[in-house]
Order: sequence, then structure tokens, then C-alpha cells
Amino acid sequence: MPGENLRRFEGRTAVVTGAGSGLGKATAARLAAEGASVACVDLVVDAAAETAKEIGAAGGTAKAYRVDVSDPASVRDGVSAAAQDLGRPSVLVNCAGIGKFAHSHEMPFEDWSRIIGVNLTGTFLMAQAVLPHMLEGGGNIVNIASNAGLMGAPFSAAYCASKGGVVNLTRALADEYLRKNVRVNAVAPGMIDTPLTNKFEVPAGANPKAIAKLASPLGVSSPAEVAALVAFIASDEGRYMTGSIVSIDGGLTI
Repeated sequence: MPGENLRRFEGRTAVVTGAGSGLGKATAARLAAEGASVACVDLVVDAAAETAKEIGAAGGTAKAYRVDVSDPASVRDGVSAAAQDLGRPSVLVNCAGIGKFAHSHEMPFEDWSRIIGVNLTGTFLMAQAVLPHMLEGGGNIVNIASNAGLMGAPFSAAYCASKGGVVNLTRALADEYLRKNVRVNAVAPGMIDTPLTNKFEVPAGANPKAIAKLASPLGVSSPAEVAALVAFIASDEGRYMTGSIVSIDGGLTI
């Protein structure tokens, strides 16, 4: 398993949202392989439990928690349970995210609200719940933004707005906690081979060529590639990084 010869997170507790699939699953596995006890957080708890089971089979420590990141009470309960079970969280990786293509003039308010609620509000709520633990002894937050938070994209108003919000939320938190031993950074991937991105479909009547600019000649990244970057940033090797927005998008935002 990648990272198994590194032990950068020995004795630390990490909370990873969206851990049931895709990048969240890969990140949970990577941090566990490097010694972290991982709280696998997901709305689909069976998927999170499968991730935790796989981590355990590989010799790591993990436990699954059902959390709706857009719900403050669910977030508080999940983080409290993880801290009690696994110890003080010192790493948080906000991977949970949703999205879809849609004509902006036709997008239902419910879809807009849900995307903003999970991607942006959920990122804030998780940070808000974990920060009191980090203030006790330091910590690192890595938010998953997107190239969509750094550039415009058609049929993606809600997703771009949510990820653009994550970018500046990251900077704001990094500034606020700069002198309190808490680092906050973001990773901005391009297309990753995950269930989420594979579900994106061009809306009816739209020209598929309109989204051609979202494709890199390098193809798509694997979840493991992005998870390796997340692990570096969250580790002590990333000590001098805070408020950074790190692109890993095949050159889309050159």
C-alpha cells in the first residue's frame, strides 16, 4: 500500500469526510497506512464502514461514523464520538462533495442549496467542530477545493461557487489561526477518476464541446495521486504551508 513505509501520522487521529468512496476513501487509506487512527466519515455509513474494514485488514486503525456534513448537530455528534473513540483529532481532510451539471436558468433551488450545503457549509461546519480539539495541541486542516474554484466552467454555477468559497474559506481560516498552531490549506484537483465525477453529464440541449476546456491532455488523476499530496500537506513536512491553494489539475489552471 502506498505510504506504508512512511509513518508521518503515528499516534495521530485524522478525520476524513467522504471516506466511503473516491478521494475520501483513498485519503483515509493513505493516512491510516502512515500510522493515523482514522475516523471515516460519510453520510452513507455502510460505505464508510467498508473503508474502515479494509483499513483494518491492512493493519491500520479506523472506525466509521455516519455524518451529514451539512447538518450542524450531526457534525458535532460525529466529531465528538470520533474524539472519544480514537483520541484528539489533529488532522481533518474535508473530502465530502457533491455536484452536477445543469443549465443555471433551470437549476432547482434545492439542488443549489444542497451543493452549497455539502461542499461549502459542510467544510466550514467540520472545521468549526474540529478546531477546538486542534487548539489544544495543534493540527492541520486540508480542504478539497477544485480547479472549478479557480476558473469558470459552464453548467457548474453551484459547484464553482461552492469550491470558490472553499478556496477563500481556507485562506480566512489560515489567517485566523496562523499564530495558534493550526495550519489550513486546500488542494484543488482537476478531474479525478471517482464515482462523483463519473456521474457528471452534460445537460440536455447543451453542446458537449463547451466543457472541453475541463479536460487535460494528461487525462484524469487517480484518487491515490491526490491523496498522496494531501498527506504531504497534512504532515510535518508541510510545516511551512498555510493558506496555500495547491493545484493538481493536469495544467488546467496554468
